[in-house]
Amino acid sequence: MSAIEESIDISRRPEDVFAYITDPSHLPEWQESAVSVSPAGGVPHAVGEKVVVTRRIGRREMPMTMEMTELDPPRSWRLDGVDGPVRGHVRGTVEPLGDGERSRVTLSLDFESHGIGKLLVPLVARPQVRKELPRNEQKLKGVLERSA
Repeated sequence: MSAIEESIDISRRPEDVFAYITDPSHLPEWQESAVSVSPAGGVPHAVGEKVVVTRRIGRREMPMTMEMTELDPPRSWRLDGVDGPVRGHVRGTVEPLGDGERSRVTLSLDFESHGIGKLLVPLVARPQVRKELPRNEQKLKGVLERSA
């Protein structure tokens, strides 16, 4: 299956957007399903950093370990799930718009499934992400533009 992708324009400089969006501690502030984030090893804000993101999926809370596998400030990053039956692969880009005071954020999410995850991805994960991703981007825009 193909990745789920959404873009949004934000009235903030790319450097500001990138710094906020690549700091995993902010995930619960703008992502509906993110309940908490805790460090799991590696150097913070660098390739190799790992965090455990606990997400609410349906009525359950599920911890997932994510690793920063690419980081090219202030342009792009990639986070990859490293455990569990459903492993998300997230790629993000931040493009400058106009005079550089605005940015376009594009988030692309795909899944790798193992065991029971082969059922969960099409029945639960993909539908939830298709619904949630546009709302998350709107919330991200609101948070960043209010703090400008």
